[in-house]
Amino acid sequence: MNQNDVFGTAEWLCAAGTGADGAAGFSVLRSRFTVSNIRSAVLSVLGLGFFHCYLNGREITEDLFLPLSTDYEPRECHPAGETLTGHRIYVPQYDVTQFLREGENVLALHFGGGWYTFDDERYGDPKAIYRLTVQTGDGTEEFVSSRRDKIGASFVREYYFTQYEQQDYTAFDEKALTEDFDDRLWSYAETAKPLQTEYLFSDCPADRAGELQPAVCIAKTEDAAYYDAGCNCSALPVFRITAKKGETVTVLFSEERRADGTLDMKFHHGQRFSFVSDGKERIVQPMFTWFAFRYFSVSGAAEPIGVRPVHSDVPVTSEFQCSRETLNWLYRTYLSTQLSNMHTGIPSDCPHLERRGYTGDGQLACHAAMDMLDAQAFYRKWMEDIGDCQDRCSGHVQYTAPYTHSGGGPGGWGCAIVEVPYQYYRHYGDKEPLVRFYAQMKRYLDYLEAHSVNELVASDKEGEWCLGDWCAPNSVVLPAAFVNTCFYIRSLDRMIEIACLTGNERDIPAFEERLRKKRMAVTAAYFNTWDGNFIGGLQGANAMAVDLGLGDERTYRNLVACYSRLGRYDTGIFGTEIVTRVLFEHGDGELAARLLLSDDAISFEGMRRAGATSLWEYWPNTCKERSHNHPMFGAAAACLFDYLLGIRQKEGSAGYSEPVIAPVLVDALECVRGKRTLPAGEVSVSYVKKDGFADFVIRLPEKLSADFSCGACRTVLHGGENRIRVDLSQK
Repeated sequence: MNQNDVFGTAEWLCAAGTGADGAAGFSVLRSRFTVSNIRSAVLSVLGLGFFHCYLNGREITEDLFLPLSTDYEPRECHPAGETLTGHRIYVPQYDVTQFLREGENVLALHFGGGWYTFDDERYGDPKAIYRLTVQTGDGTEEFVSSRRDKIGASFVREYYFTQYEQQDYTAFDEKALTEDFDDRLWSYAETAKPLQTEYLFSDCPADRAGELQPAVCIAKTEDAAYYDAGCNCSALPVFRITAKKGETVTVLFSEERRADGTLDMKFHHGQRFSFVSDGKERIVQPMFTWFAFRYFSVSGAAEPIGVRPVHSDVPVTSEFQCSRETLNWLYRTYLSTQLSNMHTGIPSDCPHLERRGYTGDGQLACHAAMDMLDAQAFYRKWMEDIGDCQDRCSGHVQYTAPYTHSGGGPGGWGCAIVEVPYQYYRHYGDKEPLVRFYAQMKRYLDYLEAHSVNELVASDKEGEWCLGDWCAPNSVVLPAAFVNTCFYIRSLDRMIEIACLTGNERDIPAFEERLRKKRMAVTAAYFNTWDGNFIGGLQGANAMAVDLGLGDERTYRNLVACYSRLGRYDTGIFGTEIVTRVLFEHGDGELAARLLLSDDAISFEGMRRAGATSLWEYWPNTCKERSHNHPMFGAAAACLFDYLLGIRQKEGSAGYSEPVIAPVLVDALECVRGKRTLPAGEVSVSYVKKDGFADFVIRLPEKLSADFSCGACRTVLHGGENRIRVDLSQK
C-alpha cells in the first residue's frame, strides 16, 4: 500500500526547523475536531521515531515504542555500493470509539526519537501523520493531519536512543497532552517530506510494560542513593519527583554493583535518565527509550516507586523444572534474557549497547525462542526485515536486520535468510515464508559461492568483518572460512528440503553438486586424516563437522573424548549450541548434560554463581567482559525441551503434526517436568525416578497422538493423560 491507501489526504507534519540543531526534536502535535452521533471510530497513526497518542487527554493504547522498527526508507548511510531490497513501515491502527465524545475533541500526538532519528544512522527528522475515520449516524467523517494542526516543543529535551533521555518540565505545561489547554500561541505545523516506503499493517506484538516491581535501597552516599531492582532486565524505572523548581535529578544505571553497593561503571554502558523539576510533585518514567540494568543510583530529590519490565508482548508458553538448579536457572535466565532483547519487532543482541537485530544472534537463538514463546508473529515480521536488508544486486545479506552498520560474517550471520524461515516452518507448519523468500535464499547462496576461494567461503564484503564463531572463552581459533563454509553447507542441506516443499525440485541437482564440492573442500582443508580431527577438535570443530556428516567414525569418538576430558565448554556462541545438540542427537546425553551442568568457572553454573540473572555476552573469567544481557549462549537451552523433555517431531514433518516424545534420561537428574505449547495445543511431560524406574505422566491435546520412545520402551500416546513406567536398567 502507499500513503494515500492508508492515510488518504493526510499530510506528514513536523515543527519548523526540526532537526536543524541535531537534537532530539521531540514535538507535540495537537488537533481539534467536532463530531456527533458517533457509532465507531478507527485511528491510523504514525509518529517517527516513536509516539504516544492521546484523545481528550487519555492515552489510546498501552503499546510502547511504535511504530515497529523497520528499514523505513532509503537513506544515505545505507551500505556502501548496495541497494537494499525493500523498505516498509507498519501502521498502528486502533479502535478509538471509547475515547471520543459528542462535540469538540482534541487529539495530541507526542513523537520523536527511536531508530528513525538516531544520530549515528539517521533516516530523517521527526514527523507525524494520522487519519481518524468516524462512522456516525449520518455517514462517514474523516479527520486528518494537516497544516491547520498546532505544534509545540516536548518536555523531552536531551536524548540519545541507546543511552539517555532528559525530561525538562520547567517550560512545559502537561495539559498540552489534554483537551484543557490553550494552544493558540503555538505555531502551525509544517509539511514534512513523505516517506518513500511501503505502508503495511502487522500483527507483530508491540512492546508492553509489565507490573511494577519494587526496588530496594542497598547503599547511600552523600551524593546518591543506590537501588537493586532484583534482576537484570530491560525496564522502565518509575520515580516520584519532589525536587524544587530548576533542580535536576539524575539516574544512572548498571548491570552490576561494587561490594559497597555503588554502581560498577564498567557495566553502566552510558545509560542515564534525568529530569528537571518545575517544583511540582509528579510521577515520571522514560517515554521514548528503555534501560537495561539491575542497579541504579538516584542523585537529587526523587524516590523510585519501582521498575516496570518492558519488552515485546510475547507470551511465555513453556515451563521447565528439574532436580538441578543449574538447569532451572538456565531456563529462567534464557527466557528473561531473550525477552529483554525483544523490542520493536527486533530480536536484539543486547538491550542497551547496540539494540540491533543481529542476523547471527537472531538465527542462533530463534529455535529456542520458538520452543518457549508464542513468537510466530514476532518472527514473521523479522523475516521481512532480513529480506529487506539484502542487496538487490549482489545478494549480500547484512549483519543486522533492519540494517544498521555493524559487524558479522558471511555464513553465521547472512544464512539467517535461510535458517529463520526454515525454523519458522518446522515450528509452525507454515511454508509461506519458504515460498516467499526462496529466490532471495538462492541469491544469498550465490553470493557465498562468489565469495569462495578453493570452494571455501573465504570473505564477505570488502572492508567489512568476516567473523566465524564469536565469544569463545579465549581467542577464537577456528578459521572463519571453516565456520562460514559449514553454515553454507547446512543452508544447502536446508535448501534441498525447501526446494521440495516449494515446487523447485529443478534446483536440487545444482544444490547437491555445490554440497559435494563444499564438503570435499572442508575435508581437504581441515580434516586430519592421521587422527580423525577437524582443526585438532578445538572449540567444537568436530561437532560442526559431525553435524554436517563430515569426518569418519573417529571424528565423533574424538568429540566425545575431548569433552569427557575437558568437562566444560571451550566454545563460542555457535559451537556451544552445536556441541550440546550433536551429543544429545548421537546418544551421548550424559555428556551433553555434564556440559550443561558443569560447575567450572567457564559454564552456565559459573554465571549463576557469579550472581547472573541474565546471560552474559562472554563466559565468566575469560578474555573479555562486556554486556551482561546477551541471549546467544542460551540457544543451548532448546535442548531442555528437545531432549530432556523429549518433545520433538518426526523427521520430514512440520508444525508438530507428528510429535515424538523421546526423553533422554540422564543420571544427574532425578526428576524433570515441563511443557510446551504446540500448534495443536499444550504438551506436558514429567517423570520421577524411584526404585529403578522412571514414572512418566504425559499429557497431549485431544485428538493428537505421539510416538513415545525412552530406553527400551516404545509405545503410542493418545490425547489426554498417559502414564508410563520405564525400567531404568534398560535405558
